[in-house]
Amino acid sequence: MRIAIQAADLDMERIDGTRVYLKEMLKRFGKLSSQTEFILYHRKEFNSALAPPKSENYIVKKRRFPLVWMQTRFARELFNDRPDKLFLPVQAAPFFIPSVTEVTATIHDLAFKRYPETFPKWDLWKLNFLLDLAVKRSQKLIAVSQSTKKDLLYFFPNLKEDKIKVIYHGFDGEFFGTKLAQSEIQGILANYKLQTANYILYVGALQPRKNLTRLIEAFNVAKKKFPEMKLVLAGEAAWLSETIFSAREKSPYKNDIVLTGRVSFEELRALYQGARLFAFPSLYEGFGLPVLEAFASNVPVLLADNSSLREVGGDAALYVDALSVEDIAEKLARLWNNGELREALVAKGREQLPKFSWDKCAKETLEYIQQ
Repeated sequence: MRIAIQAADLDMERIDGTRVYLKEMLKRFGKLSSQTEFILYHRKEFNSALAPPKSENYIVKKRRFPLVWMQTRFARELFNDRPDKLFLPVQAAPFFIPSVTEVTATIHDLAFKRYPETFPKWDLWKLNFLLDLAVKRSQKLIAVSQSTKKDLLYFFPNLKEDKIKVIYHGFDGEFFGTKLAQSEIQGILANYKLQTANYILYVGALQPRKNLTRLIEAFNVAKKKFPEMKLVLAGEAAWLSETIFSAREKSPYKNDIVLTGRVSFEELRALYQGARLFAFPSLYEGFGLPVLEAFASNVPVLLADNSSLREVGGDAALYVDALSVEDIAEKLARLWNNGELREALVAKGREQLPKFSWDKCAKETLEYIQQ
């Protein structure tokens, strides 16, 4: 069997959850099915942090093309090679696909349909167009949560439920679960003028859907009670991030709101392990990979009570109304001040983790593609 995989996202500089997902699948697919030939198509050079491993049954095809690569060069390659299966790990598809090729696409989230105002207009049109193509051109769909499956059925009422399989993401337990020496943690934190356990951590892109303006406003309230508190936003600026930077500038505590920009995986691990708590008040998540990374890092977690986050967090998090600055502020303060609550949530987080693994995700995904 020959399985084609659209791997161009692994060329990108910015690392996000969907790219980590593909990276983790490709770590495992070759070993899970040694008799299968996997053809990996991409455009430029792999990001060294995302590059797939070398494998005897991986054929890597770098095919450059300046314009709409997926609809042009990638589609042409599919017609040249006519693979048995095509795996689309990001919710986008070529308009033209060989009729002999069965398509499986992963749908990560429908945030742009639930919260269109949090996306640039051009991106909104493109995301809707590519999602529509992925749904129409695929014989099988993978949803990364029950919440995402529910959204698919809502926005595509003619879609048959048995076309969708829910397969949860995993997490890198070995990496994030490896405890660093205190000196290592403090050495990295010193670069950001931080001390262990004196900051709230957020991890992810800086964009409106992540609800960071409300998080900053809630921090402003909570910090009045706990002057030592700092807020760390670990991630790169994405679309429409101006309001987030503006909220920081307006904060009376702006010097205690740390914007890290892009961080390495090693820095990220230290930031997790040094945090007093992890806050993720997003308006919407298809899955929420940083939640598992926080659990693995033994950090207590505060989550928005919406979308897929209850599925991932279970009873291991303190939940907030994402639209209420007052509720976020009150629970930030409670979690900051209550050591017993933090310890209880960390213990529950460890209990929650075995439900998710990249090994399980890759096995279920490949079996579904090959069916």
